[in-house]
Amino acid sequence: MTAGPAPHAHRHLAPTLRPALAPLPADPDVVVVGAGSAGIAAARRLLARGLRVAVLEARDRVGGRTLTTALRGHPVDLGAHWLHAGPINPLVQLGLARGEPLRRAAQESHLWVGRRRGRPAEEAAFARAWSVADRAMSDGARLGGPDRPAATALPPGLGPWGRRVALVHGLVSGRPLGEVSLHDFPSMEYGDNHFVAGGYGAYLARLAAGLPVALAAPVRAIDWSGPGVTLEAGAHGRLRARAAIVTAPVMVLRDAVAFSPPLPDPVRGAIDGFSAGIYEHVVLHWPSAPFRGRDRLASLTEGRLQPPGLLTRVDGTPFHYFELDAPLAARLDAARAGADGARRLVRASLAEHVGRGLLGDLAVPAVTEWRHDPWSRGSWAVVPPGHAGARDLLKASVGDRIWFAGEALSRLQWGTAGGAYEEGERAADAVAQALG
Repeated sequence: MTAGPAPHAHRHLAPTLRPALAPLPADPDVVVVGAGSAGIAAARRLLARGLRVAVLEARDRVGGRTLTTALRGHPVDLGAHWLHAGPINPLVQLGLARGEPLRRAAQESHLWVGRRRGRPAEEAAFARAWSVADRAMSDGARLGGPDRPAATALPPGLGPWGRRVALVHGLVSGRPLGEVSLHDFPSMEYGDNHFVAGGYGAYLARLAAGLPVALAAPVRAIDWSGPGVTLEAGAHGRLRARAAIVTAPVMVLRDAVAFSPPLPDPVRGAIDGFSAGIYEHVVLHWPSAPFRGRDRLASLTEGRLQPPGLLTRVDGTPFHYFELDAPLAARLDAARAGADGARRLVRASLAEHVGRGLLGDLAVPAVTEWRHDPWSRGSWAVVPPGHAGARDLLKASVGDRIWFAGEALSRLQWGTAGGAYEEGERAADAVAQALG
């Protein structure tokens, strides 16, 4: 095993909600590895089907890469924030049924050209470029053919907006489009998204209430040589069960969990072939920001420094998300700049587009570094060109004892807590059927 990543910048920020958890059963039927979205879904579904469940979570909290913390008295999500693809997202449907405070994401956005607001003609041209690019990549994915980089499907006639379109798609894909399989595009409908008041992480924490979860219980080894499975869980010792559902991120499975006997070569190859997706929040508290309207995306174009993503007035507050993509994060890491380097980058970028005079009340209370979190090692899993079959391959059981689940396995909702939740339920149903 390799050494863990360096400490990450948000490790000290506590969740706004710590749900009451149940003790582990003495003789579980199923052990679930991880109490993120997939693990919570699997545990809820297994318990509903009458099975005894033990959930082992490496962190000292539930939620995985979905974390709501309090900044200046307001709940702010440091990980997953969007509830994408409302019609197919189980967390949207469940939230509506439970009466969770969901709200639809705004369709309006801001276009900033240099130091001014975009003109109507520029906004129309920008929208056309998006439409042409999305149609070209959707058609390329639908028609099949050899697996190739998504960037190769971008049409040449996008004009001056082409670079911006590719930049934003690289952000939401987790890697530049040259490193993403075209067969994996598109993955989500972006026209029907939601947010949840009080934070996504707090919503998932409510779903975890009452589940049998052991915190600070990292699973380092899984032995499936016998009739069931035996898991090594640090201070919690060994747990034996009839089956296991492993929901840890594939980037963690690559380096931090040992399987005995080793996983079959196709399974190991599927896990090892993913890339780490990078999507980091630099959280801004900026009351005088020139952007109006709640939860609106802003595109800052032209200039030397163009942020790939900016979400403004989150929940109608002075908080904003300045997003870092893989190239920006790599640049910070190469310079060993850390969170303070991200803060300097944000100030330089915003000064170029709005002037330093508007930055007097700008503060940066948090910078995420999921890529350095030892239990994440990235924001989500990315399928590179040539690896498009990995998601489906990992859905099959290993020896009818080990099942995998998580956002990496979701074809339609990869990279999302909703996709992870759906895969947790799928794996739980498969285990319940296999155990009879």
